[in-house]
Amino acid sequence: MERIRTVEIGAHVGERVRVAGHLHALRKMGGVSFLVVRDGWGMAQAVADGEGALAPLAEAGAGVESVVVVEGVVVAAPQAPGGVELRAPVVEALVPVTEAPPLALNKRELKAGLTTILDEAVVANRHPERRALLRLGAGAMAGFRATLAARGFTEIQTPKIVAAATESGANVFALDYFGRPAYLAQSPQFYKQIMVGVFERVFEVGPVFRAEPHDTTRHINEYVSLDAEMGFITDHFTVMGMLRETLAGMLAALAERHTAELALLAVALPAVPAEIPSIHFAEAQELIWRLHGVDERAEPDLSPRGERWLGEWARREHGSDFLFVTGYPMRKRPFYTHPDPARPEYSNSFDLLLRGTELVTGGQRLHRYTDYLAALARAGLPAKPFVHYLEAFRYGMPPHGGFAIGLERLLMQLTGVPNIKLATTFPRDIHRLAP
Repeated sequence: MERIRTVEIGAHVGERVRVAGHLHALRKMGGVSFLVVRDGWGMAQAVADGEGALAPLAEAGAGVESVVVVEGVVVAAPQAPGGVELRAPVVEALVPVTEAPPLALNKRELKAGLTTILDEAVVANRHPERRALLRLGAGAMAGFRATLAARGFTEIQTPKIVAAATESGANVFALDYFGRPAYLAQSPQFYKQIMVGVFERVFEVGPVFRAEPHDTTRHINEYVSLDAEMGFITDHFTVMGMLRETLAGMLAALAERHTAELALLAVALPAVPAEIPSIHFAEAQELIWRLHGVDERAEPDLSPRGERWLGEWARREHGSDFLFVTGYPMRKRPFYTHPDPARPEYSNSFDLLLRGTELVTGGQRLHRYTDYLAALARAGLPAKPFVHYLEAFRYGMPPHGGFAIGLERLLMQLTGVPNIKLATTFPRDIHRLAP
């Protein structure tokens, strides 16, 4: 008999079916036993009268998390998972597990501290809530890809070992590349800009690496970046419009294809306004000063509390969980950022806040070769390490720009988990290299 998934058995009432997965729970009540089998999609309950059906488990010493195969007749049962259960089961212990797992996976909530969950992630990620959160990440990536592909974007893959630091800063992981210095890529920035000259519209889903000694609830040192870059833009507002469409497509995909995961995690997806409200960086600093009496006007960036206050303001004044902050000072942005022609000390760039936390960074890039040479000179950077990057502009590039979404930051904000490490399959931070 061919195996079916647990989420499919509702379509087979009255039929005998075969399911397989981990033994999630086993309860004995009088002469009746209840087995719950968990596969990669959901759970199914089997009900056995007497001890005979359980003999294969007992003989193998198989406890919870054993890999089992169960055949039975599908019967409607409103109290069971999915409203159906298997009767007259035949059970096989395919891979017996004879010791208790390090965490109790058959409880509604994963009752363990952060360190334990991360130390035992190999097993902890099997918990239905952990699995649901990680599946939302897969859904977000699929929605990102589908939305941009429908708008003429081509998916690319770029090197993660590079000869020059993308942001020209110190926060890079250096490595020995056959006797030459190299770095783990901070972003695909240079390559995705280069590929605008090939495809005009490109995107990438891939890991990026930041050697930043942060130990906070919202930073990790390796994360998944959802990058997009597009040519023939007017300015950064063109990019902001595309970002708005992308996020709307991603959240629509989650709402359509992941209702079970959203329900299990009690996630209420934010509405993406037809036009996301925006505020200029300088105005945002004045607003923080006026509303909260905190003067950050000399700072080139927003503080976490400033972002939180702006998020509260956007919700109160605009009814939006999203807020664009535009025009960050040029001294805070990378050398390739296009300045605001009207206010050259500010940039044609933006951050997107979701519920008061930075989620996306983007903007318009320089596109003229001579402007790049001047920008590198102002930054005190030699042109030689960037020679291949600069070649794209030497031979003509259209006005362009793009953005990058941090996948784990997005999941953290959508699900409300208190630490970004909980939105990561196997997080890497300043303390953790395993599992």
